[in-house]
Amino acid sequence: GRLGSSALAGVGLAGTACFATLGFALGMLRATKVVVSQEYGAGRERTIGDHINTSIALSTVLAIGIVLTSWVLAPWLGVLNETPEAAHAAESYFRIRMLSAPALLAYGTLREARFGLGDSRYPMLASVSGNLVNVGLDYVFIVEWGWGVEGAAIATNAGHVVEAALLLGVHLGSRHARGAVRVSLMAPLIGLGFPLGLQFVLEIGAFTMLAAMISRISDLEMAAHQIALQVTHLGFLPAYAVGEAASVLIGQAVGAERDSLVRPVAHVALKVVTLYTAVAGIAMAVGGSSIAALFTEDPSLIARVALLMVIAGALQIADGANILARSVLRGTGDVRWPAAVSVSIAWGCTPPLMWLLGYQLGWGAAGGWTGLLIELLVGASVLWWRVEHGGWMRAAARSRTRQRDARIELVEKTA
Repeated sequence: GRLGSSALAGVGLAGTACFATLGFALGMLRATKVVVSQEYGAGRERTIGDHINTSIALSTVLAIGIVLTSWVLAPWLGVLNETPEAAHAAESYFRIRMLSAPALLAYGTLREARFGLGDSRYPMLASVSGNLVNVGLDYVFIVEWGWGVEGAAIATNAGHVVEAALLLGVHLGSRHARGAVRVSLMAPLIGLGFPLGLQFVLEIGAFTMLAAMISRISDLEMAAHQIALQVTHLGFLPAYAVGEAASVLIGQAVGAERDSLVRPVAHVALKVVTLYTAVAGIAMAVGGSSIAALFTEDPSLIARVALLMVIAGALQIADGANILARSVLRGTGDVRWPAAVSVSIAWGCTPPLMWLLGYQLGWGAAGGWTGLLIELLVGASVLWWRVEHGGWMRAAARSRTRQRDARIELVEKTA
């Protein structure tokens, strides 16, 4: 925020572009948690190391492709910003940030594996350490040394390297490090991961379209979007964490063939998420102007952020319910139907409503955020209907069968 609206706008668009470029790989590697948790729940400890190391190998291949692709995409970010200053900030930030793809994907894979084993402690310690490094270097590079958005990108990359290094050390010190990389185990990983990755990239595509449409209005609107987006992380990331915990417990239950535990776990998690997101939403709606003043002294920007914070307050509850429903279904191995539905709703709501409300009615970024709110309300309703009516049961059975077949094939090849 110290660098002005153009820097905020450029970094906001570039950050969304980073997430979009990494989205398929990040989504695909989330299958690691599903596979590991189901194997752990079934008591098949021997094959877990093979699954983890196979996932690490896959993440390395994906990361190399992403780094090469990002350097081709970087120049295109410049044409999506209103001013040359914002365009330069976006391209510079994106180029540097994407160099951390190998570390980020390795960390993501190892984090998912630890979650699948029921361990949230080491991922938490790695994340806290990485963020402390990031924040500390942000101050040094941006405030003290004047490196601008490039300094922000380098600081974030350093944080990712710390996260990956710490979890890699944990993995190498565990009994699972002895597992082999096995091509035969790619089938269950890709079978579960491909729909998740496709869902990620297509949904992020809709969100990236929203950011691009806002950036074409003005740097002020894009800066407000960026600030509001950062603040909402305080609401939806704890909901995401509860969802991850529910996904692990449900994955372990499915692996142990105790499907009757799925809905009770989901209901408890929903109560926790709804309580938290309601409190967070009220705080955002009531304190929008005060929150915005932490980022900028520009009165016009503060007013735009305060408006988005009112919408964000309502959005928190819908987002929490949506996140949790996806996590529950993912834990059962039900990924294809939710992916298709979520992508259809995302593209059917957010970009069209941004065009109608944001452009045609002149609401600006608030129009896009209203579209996002409607998307999340519809998505949460549909996905929770599937949870409650047992639409995931066949997928859970297929997931157990797929992993059993992979184990049989592995035993036959080993013999």
